[in-house]
Amino acid sequence: MKIIEQLNWRYAAKAMNGKKIPQEQMDRILEAARLAPSSNGLQPFEIIVISSPELKEKILPAAFNQPQITGCSHLLVFAAWDQYTPERINEFIAHTAAERGGDPERLERQRQSLLSKFAGMDKDQGYAHAARQAYLSLGVTVVAAAAEGIDGTPMEGFDPEQLDALLGLKQKGLRSAVIMALGYRDKEKDWLVNLKKVRKHKAQFITELN
Repeated sequence: MKIIEQLNWRYAAKAMNGKKIPQEQMDRILEAARLAPSSNGLQPFEIIVISSPELKEKILPAAFNQPQITGCSHLLVFAAWDQYTPERINEFIAHTAAERGGDPERLERQRQSLLSKFAGMDKDQGYAHAARQAYLSLGVTVVAAAAEGIDGTPMEGFDPEQLDALLGLKQKGLRSAVIMALGYRDKEKDWLVNLKKVRKHKAQFITELN
């Protein structure tokens, strides 16, 4: 399968050359991210897409001056809900009804089920759960970028509080969970570019119970 070839090709580029990704490819990558699975379909996160060189320069210190921040074409910030609230769940049910229609009684049962599962979580629990859903989308985004021949580097090395303040996320009820640099590897500056990909062997990684 071509996707296996592309996943063998990809790696977390440590330096990028600043070349811009064509918009049609960005659109496909972001649509894949939007279509990623999430618990109950809630999608309790947003993706902030940053292409402004000035804003990336401001973010650079918050990401410990990692060169991918300013060398990438687009920086994605996966920002999770800071907590589940009845308002957010009600909005999800209203959106589902508008998109699907359906039996009002069934939708009300779904609403009550979601409120029972999520609305009672405290902020730490809610954010942790929402962040895990953002990571599901991150994984799909990694694969989508590889399929497009675009380098994608997931990054946890940043100060969330600084980044949240720069982007005004707290006011939106969001917290940055993970970021991803999208662009093109700089073959002259990236020490990792020619090194063999290292992963566990299949026998160490996969257990089959038949």
